Amino acid sequence: MKYITVSAPGKLMLLGEHAVVYNHPCLVTAVGQRMRVTAAIDERSNFTLVAKNVGIHGHEKPMSDLGKGNVEKNVRFVEIAVKNFAEKFPFKEGVRIETTSEFSSHLGFGSSSAVTVCMIKALSELFSVKLENKEIFELAYKTVLDIQGKGSGFDIAAAIYGGTLYFVTGGKEIKQLAIKNLPMVVGYSRVKADTVVLINKVAEVSKKYPVVVDSMYRNIEKIVKLGAKALREKDWITFGQLMNMNQGFLESLGVSTWRLSSMIYAARDAEAYGAKLSGAGGGDCMIAFTSDEKKQGVIDAITRAGGEYIDVATNVEGVRIEI
Repeated sequence: MKYITVSAPGKLMLLGEHAVVYNHPCLVTAVGQRMRVTAAIDERSNFTLVAKNVGIHGHEKPMSDLGKGNVEKNVRFVEIAVKNFAEKFPFKEGVRIETTSEFSSHLGFGSSSAVTVCMIKALSELFSVKLENKEIFELAYKTVLDIQGKGSGFDIAAAIYGGTLYFVTGGKEIKQLAIKNLPMVVGYSRVKADTVVLINKVAEVSKKYPVVVDSMYRNIEKIVKLGAKALREKDWITFGQLMNMNQGFLESLGVSTWRLSSMIYAARDAEAYGAKLSGAGGGDCMIAFTSDEKKQGVIDAITRAGGEYIDVATNVEGVRIEI
């Protein structure tokens, strides 16, 4: 049986949340925990998925039924990715897929996007379809939009390209920054957030106060551009200040929470360069930039504020073939 294993990293947003959904740039880094997909050709023309980490032990259906009916949440991204690939590059066989993850889907590291990217890459290798990274992006981005209706694609780009990226909505610009490491601490709020719900919440605020929110987005774009310069120059003090400014806008948009804000202010009180939520908000993770000397104190402060320290590598390699 012909098979292949592919892995892709998760992500953490550095600057630019929510504004990136509306044609503004963001900064995102790929993190060390990876999603893995092993895909094999099935001569029975069936789609089979095993994803034990999310409780799927043998989901199966004919290839002709992909995407039909009420597709189970924990199956959705893999199934629609296979459907979209098969529609663009038809094949007669079925596929058997097994996924494993080094990170929990509760952390907000972009597990859905990582598994989608893995799936497209694995199928392209399995069926000898040569795809450039931008083509993988387009197909994976379509999959996410088919399911969620909204999204910027930054998490897909991080899973494909890896490293630390300057990214503009829909992949209009994807630029890798020459950075070796980031002095970052990650804290998990112990609350799982729903990205689509939060995007819709911000959309309602924008609808009510369009001039105000548009001004916020333009200022966030300026913060992102200054942040990219600070990263290139390893000017962590400036980057930390920009993080704090970005957090102020996110608070105004109503996507921070008491727990996240407590963790963020605790990190700042422990003399982090800066701290903010990372991602859609409502829960998931916050990040802080800190010196080596202050790192343990920042970790302890986040923990005392009710958060959980998550040890992650940043700026890691993008999607790759494992076997």
